[in-house]
Amino acid sequence: MHTKSAALSLLSGAFALVVTFSAGCSKNPADSPPPTITPASAAVSPPVAGAVPGVVRPLPAPGLAVVFDPATAALTVLGPADRLTVFGAQPRTVTLPSPARALTGDGAGRAYLATRGGYLRVDLGTGAATRVDVTGQADTDFTAIAVRADGRLVLGSADGAVLTLAAGESANAVSAQLKIFAHVDGLAAQGNSVVVLDRGQTSVTEVDDDGTKAEQALRAGEGATTIAADRAGRVLVADTRGGALLVYGTEPLILRQAYPVHDAPYGLAGSGALAWVSQTATNTVVGYDLSTGIPVEKVRYRTVQQPDTLAYDDASGTLYVVSGSGGGVQVIEKAAR
Repeated sequence: MHTKSAALSLLSGAFALVVTFSAGCSKNPADSPPPTITPASAAVSPPVAGAVPGVVRPLPAPGLAVVFDPATAALTVLGPADRLTVFGAQPRTVTLPSPARALTGDGAGRAYLATRGGYLRVDLGTGAATRVDVTGQADTDFTAIAVRADGRLVLGSADGAVLTLAAGESANAVSAQLKIFAHVDGLAAQGNSVVVLDRGQTSVTEVDDDGTKAEQALRAGEGATTIAADRAGRVLVADTRGGALLVYGTEPLILRQAYPVHDAPYGLAGSGALAWVSQTATNTVVGYDLSTGIPVEKVRYRTVQQPDTLAYDDASGTLYVVSGSGGGVQVIEKAAR
């Protein structure tokens, strides 16, 4: 574990970066996105030696994305890009109408996936998959997706746009569009606020409820890669290049905690008790208590190789670690102890 002084030192440095970045961006919001850096990525994990905690279930391919649905108690894994593996009361494989780039859920039995030209809606109870084409976006490569508290979908694109769709289960009309990013790599919804992760700018930006403007834009470490929302209203970001867990509050977007996490942190999952971060350079996952204001390590587990994506079931206390190299999904019950 790391010292309080180290955490505060990193927080001070991160805050300085935030102030500089925000000041530069606020002079003229209409400016084109600033020059980008080479996006950071997960480390190439070493082979796993020996058994890992919990049970490992096989997957047909490396996991690309994962979501846990509390309504159906189903874990859904994307991989390969045109297939879902659903672990639930009735395990099944769902063949998708088109390849997907990102996955989210509404917590009420439906999964949504970003695809070129639109999105896919999957009923996790029946396995029925439906494609919805977004009006006027046939050639748009959608790379991120989120569901707001009011049920509206938000899509992010490879060309740096965030689209908020109209209300309705099969909405295909764009009600708002904001195109100020280099590339949209992740979206996290807290209520009706959506935070955008741009790896090339290593930035996070909060979009207003209307979806028409950026409220705040902050620098996110030295090379942010992944983003997740938790039940406590926080937004978690992994600074893989800088080796840190960044914790943001929303409305307004503000950096509240920054803590050193070595060995290429990447996978993220929020829970009622702990924030979970995977270390891809060492095949490890760590649970941090964020309640004191400075992250405190509570548990640590060895994982399957390439622990790129995580999910957590608060009802049972089960942590799911999905391998990005074909090593399956690791199921650790009562992970928070």
